[in-house]
Amino acid sequence: MTQWSRSMSLSDQERERYKRQMTLGGFGQDCQMALKGKSALVAGIGGLGGPAAAYLASAGIGKLVIVHYGALTLSNLNRQILMRDDWVGKPRVIQAKKFIEELNPQVEVEIYDERISEGIAARLVTTVDIALSARPTFYERRILNKACVQLGVPMVEAAMNAMEGYLFNVIPKQTPCLHCVFPEDDPNWQELGFPVLGAVSGALGCFMAIEAIKIITGYAKPLIGKMLMFNTYDMDFKKLTIRPDPMCRVCG
Repeated sequence: MTQWSRSMSLSDQERERYKRQMTLGGFGQDCQMALKGKSALVAGIGGLGGPAAAYLASAGIGKLVIVHYGALTLSNLNRQILMRDDWVGKPRVIQAKKFIEELNPQVEVEIYDERISEGIAARLVTTVDIALSARPTFYERRILNKACVQLGVPMVEAAMNAMEGYLFNVIPKQTPCLHCVFPEDDPNWQELGFPVLGAVSGALGCFMAIEAIKIITGYAKPLIGKMLMFNTYDMDFKKLTIRPDPMCRVCG
């Protein structure tokens, strides 16, 4: 149960804005109103979280809570599509808020220029309906995973490296959590040390938005107990079955 709510009716302007997606079979006005009444925590507004947030806003989610630490650098601009060249050196969350509010003024945006910590995760996860895990560090991802499992909030987990990516959903008491799937960190991982083709991170961010929309509206078939893995080098896509670990120290 979140602590945020809004009008559950659609205005004439909203009906016009979202009419193309409301023609999706099985979506319609009910799913659109459900989406309007939901909120999402986007943990990371970079190459993954930026496109995910943009498409959640475009689709008509009611509220976005964005957490991302630090100022924009020139090297961010090959993938962080919410940013602008003249914003280099300034906090990314401020530009992200401006972008989303210009894209869809009906979406409420709350921002935090911070890293994911246990305190902020526990506080913010209780206020949203879903979380999107898009931080570049294992430490922050595991903190968010633990908070979502403990508080019963679903989480979309995704990551990429070079031309590859993965995506799966953490539904507390129903699916494996992040720690079940990846119990150990990669000791060679560096937060800013992996290659990124911006279009790959952007595509994965779009997949994150799709899964989030499906979960919070009840539309279509989200990934449940499945991980999508792909390599865009040769466009190889596959789904793998993932199972909870009964001995998992987070969800077991």
